[in-house]
Amino acid sequence: MTHPTLFIPHGGGPCFFMDPAGGPPDRMWRPMQAHLAGSIDSLPERPRTILLVSGHWEEPVATVHVGERPGLLYDYGGFPPHTYRLRWDASGAPDVARRAADLLRAAGHPVAENATRGWDHGVFIPMKVAVPSADIPLVQLSLRADLDPAAHIAIGRALAPLRNEGVLIVGSGMSFHNMRAFGGVATGSSAAWDDALSAAVTDSDPVARAARLTDWATLPDARFAHPREEHLLPLMVALGAGGDGAAVQAFRDTVMGWTVSGYRFG
Repeated sequence: MTHPTLFIPHGGGPCFFMDPAGGPPDRMWRPMQAHLAGSIDSLPERPRTILLVSGHWEEPVATVHVGERPGLLYDYGGFPPHTYRLRWDASGAPDVARRAADLLRAAGHPVAENATRGWDHGVFIPMKVAVPSADIPLVQLSLRADLDPAAHIAIGRALAPLRNEGVLIVGSGMSFHNMRAFGGVATGSSAAWDDALSAAVTDSDPVARAARLTDWATLPDARFAHPREEHLLPLMVALGAGGDGAAVQAFRDTVMGWTVSGYRFG
């Protein structure tokens, strides 16, 4: 079978795990938590591996993590002490990582490998919700530091064969990510941006869809939504890997005054 591809919102820092006793998160985050918690069960078949692109890892060229048992990077600040002891102990998948690297090279993309970096919170926070048993191996792929949208769509296209090999391709970011805009100052603009982004992402013509996302910065309120686009670029990889299949808005909610969405392709 062919897996779909996903673009998921990963929340803010360790937002789903703020209670040291393990209770539910703040009510604001519960719809997103529920969406993430159902993301694997919503698939027609449980994947054998996840390949995830996070908005928190950039390298000069696309870089695959080939480690067998990555640690965690607590790359957030100012949160309660217990959030720096969270665990998500899934294994890596070096075989899938090297298969991904081969696909990228065959498509003409420069590729590097890394075996030592820990998984950042764009990986382990949403995956701790989606796969709490940590029993699906995971490969992380970096963004390219140039943040070229067309290049990231092309990277996704190169990785698409993995969808027929039991691999779920996930982009982990936030559809709105302006850390200086909260509450009422963001509400109207974030909703206008989300409407425009979702219309582009769900365009029924896959060629037009890719073109509109390549030109994402021309959409209404684009640079207000993303002063820097690292949290949007994982969407480009998921879109590219999703091919010509249907694209749907799988999630929409408001957090911190931001309208945020998640998408599913294929």
